[in-house]
Amino acid sequence: MKLYNYFRSSASYRVRIALNLKGLPYDYCSVHLTRGGGEQFAPAFRVLNSLSLVPVLENDEGLMTQSLAIMEYLDEVHPEPPLLPSSPAARARVRALALHVACEIHPLNNLRVLGYLSRELGVSSEAKTRWYQHWVELGLSALEAELAHGPPGRFCHGDAPGLADCCLIPQLFNARRFDCDLSGYPRLRAVEEACTALSAFRDAAPERQPDAE
Repeated sequence: MKLYNYFRSSASYRVRIALNLKGLPYDYCSVHLTRGGGEQFAPAFRVLNSLSLVPVLENDEGLMTQSLAIMEYLDEVHPEPPLLPSSPAARARVRALALHVACEIHPLNNLRVLGYLSRELGVSSEAKTRWYQHWVELGLSALEAELAHGPPGRFCHGDAPGLADCCLIPQLFNARRFDCDLSGYPRLRAVEEACTALSAFRDAAPERQPDAE
């Protein structure tokens, strides 16, 4: 397998965690999102993903995009250890937690949105940071409350890491990059501590990737 990704991309980070949890080897193919205007916009990469977004997973079955779709594919073809629990209700809960990050928080704060705020709307660096912090804090506060209603355990859902944890950890990493105050989220930070005790999460961290800067 080949994973086209960028060390600091949250969506790429999610998939790296999932691959590591599954113990699946892959070739790391770096796509630098800022160098030379962004390598994701090069014609050669547009062939892989017409949206010019990472990650892209390539294997013998073809090309796959969208991080959650990739992770669910990996869970279907490599079911152990599972990223989703066994019961339909529990699976729905874990998917909802993952989508809370991937659909409600991340899209408002990804690189192309922040770039548009600066380039096209003339938003100052300070105002852009406030924008980022507002949406992250709103989303993490809701996620903290959601974790209170789940089963007991060290992770987002029980005592094994899964799809929701793969999404949460990159979001917390990015929140710290923008100086978000995480002191009000004890449940999220406890999950983070449990995750980072595992090599699958540590080895997927941005600073450990070959293209880290």
